[in-house]
Amino acid sequence: MELGDLRVKIFFNSMYSLIKPLLFKLDPEKAHDIGVFLIKNGFLNFFKSPIDKKLKISVANIDFPSPLGLAAGFDKNAEMFNEIHKIGFGFVETGTVTPRPQTGNSKPRMFRLKEDLALVNRLGFNNVGLDSFITNIANYKINNSFQKIGANIGPNKDSKNKIQDYIEGLRRVANIVDYITVNVSSPNTPNLRDFESSNISELLKEISINRTNRTPIFIKISPDLEDKRISFIIESAIKYGLDGLIISNTTKERSLGLKSNNIVKDGGLSGKPILNLSNKKLSFAYSVANNSLPLIGVGGISSGADAYKKIKLGASLVQLYTSLVYQGPSLVKNINDDLLNLMRLDGVKSIHEIVGTAKLGFK
Repeated sequence: MELGDLRVKIFFNSMYSLIKPLLFKLDPEKAHDIGVFLIKNGFLNFFKSPIDKKLKISVANIDFPSPLGLAAGFDKNAEMFNEIHKIGFGFVETGTVTPRPQTGNSKPRMFRLKEDLALVNRLGFNNVGLDSFITNIANYKINNSFQKIGANIGPNKDSKNKIQDYIEGLRRVANIVDYITVNVSSPNTPNLRDFESSNISELLKEISINRTNRTPIFIKISPDLEDKRISFIIESAIKYGLDGLIISNTTKERSLGLKSNNIVKDGGLSGKPILNLSNKKLSFAYSVANNSLPLIGVGGISSGADAYKKIKLGASLVQLYTSLVYQGPSLVKNINDDLLNLMRLDGVKSIHEIVGTAKLGFK
């Protein structure tokens, strides 16, 4: 890195440190909207970070430049993924998108738990709908094989046939993204988690029947599931030819030693407090999947050590979101650098070598 570039990065990191307290005085959604505006207008150019080739990993026949991705929810409408890639993410998962536009749940619906480095949200799949979502990808996608994009799909809140909503999403995005995530685990859409508890086989069967190509399909599950149910979902995913499992979404659990007053807010909890819970579910899922289904680890990652641990517990890829809110864009480069350092200490040359090499106790 040139000295001038380093000085620019230090300057903008300092500027972000000054801006962050002001953003944190705003409603979280308003702060996010300001962030979207800044990102779309080149703010992340000052945090550009190349990805070392040693971090490359192939999952579901996709070559990811890094195992570190941005989880769904940040770029809901697929309007800034090109910019987000610049700071060192190996992939960006857009959405959740529903067939028709919807405003989501009533406001306020996002809450900071600053003392816990966490968020609670009950957004309810607010998004622009498939038409605008697909147009955005067509307008913004750069023909760059190094940039990987996923689409997280879900049903409309008022849908009379949620399975058909998933199928519509599947069919319409299959040719424009690198992978698709079927979201059955958000706690903020009524009855959505019923698919995890009772209707998963019916949904996955329809997905299998209605696949239009071999674009990989992942399914995203809740950390609140009992292990027995996770086993059944893994068996069903393998049976119907799905390509991966994302563990996990946000949690309804609150007995996690939280300190913030916003613990009482209804919605899904994300961030540092769910690290251990999501790791336990990840470790259990890896023992069941037995290398027959790749896993993507999400939940509580705020450092390279956290990401590395998830990989050792069985995740081929990892995702974050909440820690980016608290630590800012430089976090991505820091995690990539930490991964390289930890690989060097372990004497390994690729991420593949460490996937599933550690086990966490589970019941």
